Amino acid sequence: MQDLNTNQTNTLSSIVSPDRFSTGPSNRELHRRDISPHRGLLPAGIIWPVTTEEIAQILSWSYANDVPVTPWGAGTSTEGNPVPTRGGLVVDLTRMDRILDIRPQDLQADVQPGVLRKELNRQAGRHGLFFPPDPGADATIGGMIANNASGVQTVKYGATKDYVMRLTLVLPGGSVIHTGCKAPKSSSGYDLTRLFVGSEGTLGIVTEATLRLTGIPSHHLAATVTFDRLDDASNAVAVLMGSGLGPAALELLPPQLIQLMNREKKLGLDETPTLFCEFHGISRAMLDDIAGLAEDLCRDCGATGFRSGVDEGQRTELWRARHEAWETIHRAHPGKDTLIVDAAVPISSYPEMVVFSQNIVDQEKAVGYVFGHAGDGNLHVVLVGDPADRNEWEMLEDINRRIVTRAVEIGGTCTGEHGIGIGKRKFMQLEHGESYVLMRQIKDLIDPKGLMNPDKIFF
Repeated sequence: MQDLNTNQTNTLSSIVSPDRFSTGPSNRELHRRDISPHRGLLPAGIIWPVTTEEIAQILSWSYANDVPVTPWGAGTSTEGNPVPTRGGLVVDLTRMDRILDIRPQDLQADVQPGVLRKELNRQAGRHGLFFPPDPGADATIGGMIANNASGVQTVKYGATKDYVMRLTLVLPGGSVIHTGCKAPKSSSGYDLTRLFVGSEGTLGIVTEATLRLTGIPSHHLAATVTFDRLDDASNAVAVLMGSGLGPAALELLPPQLIQLMNREKKLGLDETPTLFCEFHGISRAMLDDIAGLAEDLCRDCGATGFRSGVDEGQRTELWRARHEAWETIHRAHPGKDTLIVDAAVPISSYPEMVVFSQNIVDQEKAVGYVFGHAGDGNLHVVLVGDPADRNEWEMLEDINRRIVTRAVEIGGTCTGEHGIGIGKRKFMQLEHGESYVLMRQIKDLIDPKGLMNPDKIFF
């Protein structure tokens, strides 16, 4: 799309205050890409609404004028999910950042989409509550809803979709709807809330959400478990998950990544295949018993070391280092970019996928780090290369394709938590078959002009 004309600029400036609409080159450039290697087209303008009514007016205007709209949160997506592919208007939701209400007696919070996850947890924490989905980045709640974000604690607490109870949305064309309710359960009609969670802004814009909260656990116990072999470590994942011990987090890290983490954070970890585990409970005695059982199971799988009960400071540092793994990899390879594999498979197939992926990386002599949220079968392979080097980048794309194809063949998915965006569109037909056709029909029904976050999920 070309630049906005004077009349269009004046109209948009009248919908919001003039200081909340910009066609300046710096603002436009800042909204051209997320943290992925995907590049978009320079948007024609950026607008910052603060109410549902303003968004309704914006989408009504955009539909009448055939202007593409791309919703924007914190810009932390890894698949180009908020990248404007056709220019148009970026609707930046970061100023809709109010926590409208926290109701401890209902274990619920009402929030606008621009609220940051960490701020919500700071406020909820005053009531002994928290919002568990933790993608690592301090994402906005709207972005987490759009991508159905999850993270290290998904194995125990679930993903964003498990905490969204009610939504207020503006559809293409400007109509406002409400989905779901504030009751803990309902069997009333189609679950439209789940339809919009994970839709990546392709069906409309969330303006308010009622979220379920849960109690902050009174006790934590963290453990690191070392192995000589990567396949032994991955086999222990399946054993631990089938044991009934209920880990809150279970992460697999390879020696190459631990080496980078040690270098940056001076953690002093053994540079060998390692599981990071965490358990939550009501007493330390209970957690000590669980740790003893977990150690026995891991030793049976070939563990060479089991260290539990690390102090709170070290626990915090371990998880901070894990959350920052992607940034650590980037800093270790200056001038390079990353292509992230985000496949997820049944737990029983996780050991196979870990070994399969590591073998491919080794065979191709690629720079790649195989790790992930092992407890829920989510495998990350961060591949490092130069997008300007066509041969190198095509090799990385081929590794990605082979890993995803294998994951889908054994009943998995091309993306466990990062969403489709631009990068995973090519795998949608492979994974969903005829269901992909139905998804396209739903998109066309709700957004017949195809103006809402175009070129995401669908080609």
